[in-house]
Amino acid sequence: MTEGQAEADRLWHGLLADGGRESQCGWLKDCYGMSWQIVPRCLPELLSAPDRDAAGRAMAAMLDMKKLDIAGLQGAFDKA
Repeated sequence: MTEGQAEADRLWHGLLADGGRESQCGWLKDCYGMSWQIVPRCLPELLSAPDRDAAGRAMAAMLDMKKLDIAGLQGAFDKA
């Protein structure tokens, strides 16, 4: 799990270098074919929040993303 967006971006771009392929929901394959999921530390908290509507919005946002964007996830969660 990453501490913030900068760390997530660094890992994402580093693992895609030299021929990696991005997928959905934070998943990618590196140039050797190894699968990775880059997950920000806040994601499990958002998805397991007692407010199930907010958690559902965060999940829906995640499903539309390749590289996970913390601001986008939080924005979807906070949207009323």
